[in-house]
Amino acid sequence: MSFQLRRAQRLGGASLLLLGAAATPAFAQSGSSTELPAVTVTAPSPIVRRAVVPTRSPVRPTRTARVRSQQPPAEATPAAAPAAAPQQGVLPVVTDQFATVTVVPNEEIRRQGGGTLGDLLFSKPGITGSEFAPGASSRPIIRGLDTNRVGIVENGTGSNGASDLGEDHFVPIDPLATNQVEVIRGPATLRYGSTAIGGVVSATNNRIPPDALPSCTAPFSTYGLPTKAPLANVGSPGCITAETRTAVTSVDRGAEGAVLLDAGGGNFAVHADAFGRKGGDYSIPSYPFLTDPTLPFNGRQPNSASQAYGGSVGGSYIFDGGYVGAAITQHNALYHIPGIEGSEFLTRIDGRQTKFTTKGEYRPDAAAIDAIRFWASATDYKHDEVGLADSADLASLGVRQTFTNKEQEGRVEVQLAPFDVRFAALTTAVGVQASHQKLTAPSPDDPGSPINGLFDPNKNTKVAGYIFNEFKFSEATKAQIAGRVENARLSGTAPAFVPDVFDLTADPAAIGPATAFNRNFTPVSGSIGLIHNLPWDLVASITGQYVERAPKPAELFSRGGHDATTTFDIGNPNLGIETAKSVEAGLRRAIGPLRFELTGYYTKFNGFIYRRLTGNTCEDGVCQLGPGLELNQAVYSQRDATFRGGEFQFQYDVMPVWNGIWGIEGQYDIVRATFDGGTNVPRIPPQRLGGGVYYRDANWFARMNLLHAFAQNDIAPIAETPTPGYNLLRAEVSYKTKLDQSWFGAREMHVGFVGNNLLNENIRNAVSFNKDQVLLPGIGVRAFANFKF
Repeated sequence: MSFQLRRAQRLGGASLLLLGAAATPAFAQSGSSTELPAVTVTAPSPIVRRAVVPTRSPVRPTRTARVRSQQPPAEATPAAAPAAAPQQGVLPVVTDQFATVTVVPNEEIRRQGGGTLGDLLFSKPGITGSEFAPGASSRPIIRGLDTNRVGIVENGTGSNGASDLGEDHFVPIDPLATNQVEVIRGPATLRYGSTAIGGVVSATNNRIPPDALPSCTAPFSTYGLPTKAPLANVGSPGCITAETRTAVTSVDRGAEGAVLLDAGGGNFAVHADAFGRKGGDYSIPSYPFLTDPTLPFNGRQPNSASQAYGGSVGGSYIFDGGYVGAAITQHNALYHIPGIEGSEFLTRIDGRQTKFTTKGEYRPDAAAIDAIRFWASATDYKHDEVGLADSADLASLGVRQTFTNKEQEGRVEVQLAPFDVRFAALTTAVGVQASHQKLTAPSPDDPGSPINGLFDPNKNTKVAGYIFNEFKFSEATKAQIAGRVENARLSGTAPAFVPDVFDLTADPAAIGPATAFNRNFTPVSGSIGLIHNLPWDLVASITGQYVERAPKPAELFSRGGHDATTTFDIGNPNLGIETAKSVEAGLRRAIGPLRFELTGYYTKFNGFIYRRLTGNTCEDGVCQLGPGLELNQAVYSQRDATFRGGEFQFQYDVMPVWNGIWGIEGQYDIVRATFDGGTNVPRIPPQRLGGGVYYRDANWFARMNLLHAFAQNDIAPIAETPTPGYNLLRAEVSYKTKLDQSWFGAREMHVGFVGNNLLNENIRNAVSFNKDQVLLPGIGVRAFANFKF
């Protein structure tokens, strides 16, 4: 069975082949062709459209996609002939989804690197990162929406850290251990919860091996391990594969590495990996740049060093009709917080997360049920915010604040067999989801104090049900109707009254005593979408959504200083449900020499919840009108707002050159966000325009690309400053080939160089809270080498 076909039948999620996966003529007039790489997306929808596979599969063959009628079953499609090695660098355009899906496949992750998901996605149309610190979350921001409106999942369950509580907090997912990243927008986000209005960033890897055994030629016996006899329709001779991922970076004198092992035999598949990265203070353009001219400058961003390490062990039991697996993962990070305050007090974050995950799928031999799937996880997360109590006394270095998150979640889905409803073939999937979260951020000076922490221990319990219905009217036209009902119960404490001049130590009569709150919300959401194939291989889609979101604990119960972000956060326990009504239209093409996707959207928010900088400042629990104190006062507020914008990207294979193809590419994105009344929503990304040239063949890939970000002058009226534009020039060259294993055991090699910010420009990120004090890295080169054994 071909590698692409086996990937198409994996059960870990909605495995959907891109329409551009097939080899398609690129230059009919010359007889040349473009081999487009097979990319599988796993996260968008609970409805899996399965490929028909031959019966001689190591996994029980799937039911052919047919409606429940008297029609005879379709003939099994013969296994496809092995395709030529797919070329690198092809724009992956997903055309069978009802809204835009951005895919970063494995080979691009290996080339581009990046220590965080935000770094990896920073230049994608419609996406940027918070870029607070090199080792911090650099949490992805989608269409101007972040934290509480963007979900981050790994292998189907939430990342479950504390990155949504502060831009300085890391996302416990490292690209070194990630095989693919998908950014989901539109109706499919209802699968993951109402807190994903902006989108879902889904990272996948092999930590819980899927329902196919490793593909390799070396059996266990080669490595001195016993070989198990295969079982009928399930097992295969045991084998083991390994992969190393290494890189060095000049901008921070950094190094990174990972080792991944996969093995399988009989009914079992196992996986293990370990990764680590370390970098010093990174280089920035060599002239003064900070708003404080007295700060010493030595060509590097002060207090910007970082390191991270971790690993995972997991395994799956594969049986006739499905699989079940589990993994345990450890992620540790230690990184410094740049900026004037961070540099003065040597602020850093020392974090760790232990996570247990399990998932599986069963395809019963039944007429009504196609598949039953489940995901579950339990997380223990903690990080300490470390710094000097006195900037002049190095001996005062200690823990200034601690965040903990203990979270459990689970989800079960049932996909029904296609059913003939006369006018269409209907496929339905239903799911239930539940989660429980307990957050703490006590005061380091007085852990038992009910008033001095950022928030008391609070709890957030959610139970939800959802349904997706897909109507296939013809091969060219499909529609989807989806809905979700969720119940959220939140408990915590907050002051009964919060004046502008806030004093945590004042007489309780002045602000009201800390009061226990129990809030109960029932957000209801729904969506409808249509997708239609047009002539010239075009695919058009349009979707409409109505999404309600319950406030999160930090928005309700915050009431204290957050040292790393230099803010004094004040929640509002009386916030109501946030509602978003949106429409999105898209046009895409994945086949042929011209590949592109064009998307436009409009979203109207009722009761948009945001963190509003008031212009007041606070210190030691006391606030004053205007500047002068250490922390900026930020109050969670609610207003109606409108977001609208669009994204476009394309690739065009101009003509054959040498052994491959050279072409041009381009992109553009814009988001405009205003409150009712015309004032600007704070921290919105600027519009960006970019393009470049590339060359690719079966082994080589080279690209030069310039991205221009326009100045961002559409800013909030209080406590936000304009951001100048910049030009980000990147260049890369890489080589990928098969190897003779007799040399040193490796069977595949992927090596290359990537240059970033080659113009060495001052780059400030408009969405970052510390943009006026922190520049993004200057000119740098990354050299990488990946080997598969």
